[in-house]
Amino acid sequence: MAIRRLVGRNLKRFREEAGFSQEALAFECGLHRTYVSGVERGVRNPTIVVLEKLAEPLGIPSWRLLMPEDEQA
Repeated sequence: MAIRRLVGRNLKRFREEAGFSQEALAFECGLHRTYVSGVERGVRNPTIVVLEKLAEPLGIPSWRLLMPEDEQA
């Protein structure tokens, strides 16, 4: 799986588990909602700084956004 798609799937899963809408997560991160949507769809290429911004309000380390779901147990 392409890394952008993997990050997007993980971001969406963690965001939904945390109870955030895309808009609420974007606000917490200081990003635009359409940017968060683009990351989730795998069309944006976030930097490591952005991954850290996205992970912080979700309460996860940023590296978890890069790991396949089956390896996160």
